[in-house]
Amino acid sequence: MRYLILSTLLILSATTWAQKYEKATFGGGCFWCVEAVFEELEGVVSVVSGYSGDTKYYSYEEVCTGRTKHAEVVQITYDPSKIDFKFLCEVFFTTHDPTTLNRQGNDRGPQYRSVIFYHNNKQKEIAMNVKRIFATTLWEDPVVTEISPFIKFYDAEQYHQDFYENNTSYGYCRVIINPKIEKFRKQYAAYLKKSN
Repeated sequence: MRYLILSTLLILSATTWAQKYEKATFGGGCFWCVEAVFEELEGVVSVVSGYSGDTKYYSYEEVCTGRTKHAEVVQITYDPSKIDFKFLCEVFFTTHDPTTLNRQGNDRGPQYRSVIFYHNNKQKEIAMNVKRIFATTLWEDPVVTEISPFIKFYDAEQYHQDFYENNTSYGYCRVIINPKIEKFRKQYAAYLKKSN
């Protein structure tokens, strides 16, 4: 009986958690960079690096070939009572270059494409509006961000999770992510978690 009650409580707790939070899935180049940015926003519960775009799991090495049709993405769990999807999209468009097709800096290939995988029609509409209005006023060149239906998300290997936080002295982090994070923190200082 106790096991049944405990199981029921766990199911109810998980259901309440799922109802309270929503998910967003963004790809904007290397997921180390995208993860580092979104982890700092107030209202973001978690950010997981991974792969999205197909129904089959592939390893990092396979995705890096560019032949699997997956994109390196982050899956963001957020509290919509504290931060909304529109704002997440605006942050997304200001923290990577959405005008370069299948490329962010030296990272090249379709796995590094700029993409929003929407989870419902409301997200699709918001993403398209932010791309059309906000992003195009921000960038001079045409915005090539793909807006596609979410199919499946696969967690990246464990060593990719919280990569920037755990490897700040790594060369890529110092040269590529540090300047991006510094710029982001200045631009969005009012929206950062209090611990930052």
